[in-house]
Amino acid sequence: MPLSHPRRSALSEQVITALRAQITSGEWPVGARIPTEPELVEQLGVARNTVREAVRALAHNGLLDIRQGSGTYVVATSELAGVMHRRFADADPRHIAELRSTLESAAARLAAERRTEKDLKQIDALLLRREEAWESGEAEVFVAADATFHLAVVAASHNDVMTAMYADLSEVLRDWLRGDMGEDMSPEAHMDHGRLVDAIRAGDAATAAEEAAAYPFMCRPGPFGPPSAG
Repeated sequence: MPLSHPRRSALSEQVITALRAQITSGEWPVGARIPTEPELVEQLGVARNTVREAVRALAHNGLLDIRQGSGTYVVATSELAGVMHRRFADADPRHIAELRSTLESAAARLAAERRTEKDLKQIDALLLRREEAWESGEAEVFVAADATFHLAVVAASHNDVMTAMYADLSEVLRDWLRGDMGEDMSPEAHMDHGRLVDAIRAGDAATAAEEAAAYPFMCRPGPFGPPSAG
């Protein structure tokens, strides 16, 4: 992705835009390590200082995390997602569960009423991927698959504002799930989402909302019930 060479300030903005595009497009997904500074210099055709300035700007905005001795990693897909991630990093897990329950219940109700055949195919495919991810025994793979499945359900609501808000909260919700799961990926800890998908397919808004609302509280250990992965 070679760039033209306008004045330096504009060039820095151009590099920031180019790097942000790699993140928002999914080319560099959350959790991925981005190319090294020398690699970016070669790819972009700009000076090392310009690349460094752009990376630091995106780190300041919460999209990247610079880890000394390890590299630079994507931690959010937008500035707002980065802000959300920092703002709620130490939030009470119960409050995150309540937020997730409220959002996903409302979205599932709308999804049951508005879903298209294309939505159903996407949800079915992502449900299968979620099951396969659990069977793999790799926690981070499952967290990503679970988050993608739930985002697809929210997207099937065809409420663009709700979908965008949920996407911006995605890293907050992923952190919550990581903490909830711990190391337990036994068959007993798995939570099936088939009933939710069946309700959405059947157009049963009340059951879809009820299923989605219950999952986060069934996930939480202690007063919310046995530990399971949402």
